[in-house]
Amino acid sequence: MSSSVIKRWEPENPGFWQEEGAQIAKRNLWISIPALMLAFSVWMLWSVVVVNLDKAGFSLSKNQMFWLTALPALSGATLRIFYSFLVPIFGGRRWTAISTASLLIPALGMGFALRDPSTDYPTLLVLALLCGLGGGNFSSSMSNISFFFPKAKKGMATGLNAGIGNLGVSVVQFVVPLVISAGVFGVLSGEPQTFVKDGVEKSIWLQNAGFIWVPFIVVATLAAWFGMNDIADAKASFADQAVIFKRKHNWLMCWLYVGTFGSFIGFSAGLAMLTKSQFPGINPTAYAFLGPLVGALTRPIGGWVSDKIGGARVTFWVFAAMILAVIGVLQFLPQNGHGGDFFGFLAMFIILFALTGIGNGSTFRMIPVIFLTERQQAAKGRGVKAEHQATLDAGKEAAAVLGFSGAIGAYGGFFIPKSFGTSIELTGGVDAALLCFIAFYLSCMVITWLFYSRKNAAMPC
Repeated sequence: MSSSVIKRWEPENPGFWQEEGAQIAKRNLWISIPALMLAFSVWMLWSVVVVNLDKAGFSLSKNQMFWLTALPALSGATLRIFYSFLVPIFGGRRWTAISTASLLIPALGMGFALRDPSTDYPTLLVLALLCGLGGGNFSSSMSNISFFFPKAKKGMATGLNAGIGNLGVSVVQFVVPLVISAGVFGVLSGEPQTFVKDGVEKSIWLQNAGFIWVPFIVVATLAAWFGMNDIADAKASFADQAVIFKRKHNWLMCWLYVGTFGSFIGFSAGLAMLTKSQFPGINPTAYAFLGPLVGALTRPIGGWVSDKIGGARVTFWVFAAMILAVIGVLQFLPQNGHGGDFFGFLAMFIILFALTGIGNGSTFRMIPVIFLTERQQAAKGRGVKAEHQATLDAGKEAAAVLGFSGAIGAYGGFFIPKSFGTSIELTGGVDAALLCFIAFYLSCMVITWLFYSRKNAAMPC
């Protein structure tokens, strides 16, 4: 067996954890984090590129540009379903390296395609779908990291992995406008495109939006291959993991994660468009990065607080506060094209993003605790061997649920922006969409209280 494969892994054993487990787990975590950040950056590339296509000579309709920004969310969410189950099949080290290397396909593809404004629209659509590879990586990454840490530290560990990984959304919004404005690769990236602004001819290297990530992807891939580990006990077939589809708590946690991560990625994708429609005089790209940045930074806080007081309690109050924040958004929106307060609107959305980050951390802390408790209860009184097997089974099930719920939640990246557009089309405003969000968050509160956070709940966590 390869030296990269760990034969004995007992994170719940205090002696093992202190002697060798903690060091190994932290090394795998700190290699995983930048790889996941790159995945998020590639996933969200089109949200930045699309607003610059006209400057590079591409002539597309608004509807065509909408699909270019929407397709990565759809393909990424769908890939997450499959990626949820791949770590126990391939091994965490091997799959992290493979999935990170796969980001080279859309990065290089976009680099070459965006050099030429005659590139046809179907090619651009295929590249948008391929950016979903970055979205898929989240589920396998979270599944992998969950194996390495004991129950008491899972919240903080998964919160750091996901929270700093989520920063990739803000990173891409910072980096791309900078690198497309200069020939950072010289002749290697090709000639710039030119456009005229205020009577002055300017150059843009839109291809750099893809090329800039290539060296970082290569380094992250090599770090994963040579620096991470596979856990022998974490091996499982798809059939072994498919048991989660029979678990009630899998579906309940998927519902809650749509409320937290679905809101984070959906608002990330839709806030700029919403701002432009409601406050035409505001440049949305000047503020779009703030919400995702805050949401990413608060995710580890959600995991850390949940480790201290319980994930269910945090999740319940997050949804209560999200309802109040959406009500706040409604108060600052213009009515019939008049009034409104952009900075009040922005403040409410930043609060919403902060709450989604905390909720992302708390729900992902709930999942491993729920499945470990459930399996331990089932094995109680059946001997040490049965209890040890219960711990192993719980880790595999929790990892699969972390990935699968991440997949379902990611569909928010498509449906939330679409709901804004549909609401505007049918009613002339976005109030109807926001009222639907309030109703959904209320359902999440009820589920959290009924099953997890109330006194004498069936599965307190």
